[in-house]
Amino acid sequence: MSLIVLDPTATVSQKTHKSAGRLKSIQALNGAMVGIISNGKQGSEGLFAHLEQLLQETYEVDKVVLLRKSNYSAPAAAEIIDAAREWTLAITGPGD
Repeated sequence: MSLIVLDPTATVSQKTHKSAGRLKSIQALNGAMVGIISNGKQGSEGLFAHLEQLLQETYEVDKVVLLRKSNYSAPAAAEIIDAAREWTLAITGPGD
C-alpha cells in the first residue's frame, strides 16, 4: 500500500493592480452610470432595487446596472470586470 500526500496550498499570484480613481465629491454621481454587483444571495434583489431608487432620486444617477455573480464565493467573471470599467462607481455587497 502506498501513501499519497497532497499539498493543499495555493499558488500565489504576484499581479499588481492600479487602484481605482476616487470621486471628487458626491455631486460627481449626477448623470453617472453606477454598477451594482450582486453576490446572488437571497435578499440582495430587494436591497439593490431600493439602492437603485435612492441613487436615482437622491443623487440623480443617470443609469444603474445590476449584474449578478454566478457564485457568491467566486470572484467576479471577466465580463463583469470589463463592464465595471465603464462605471463611475461600483457597489458590491452581500444580500442576506
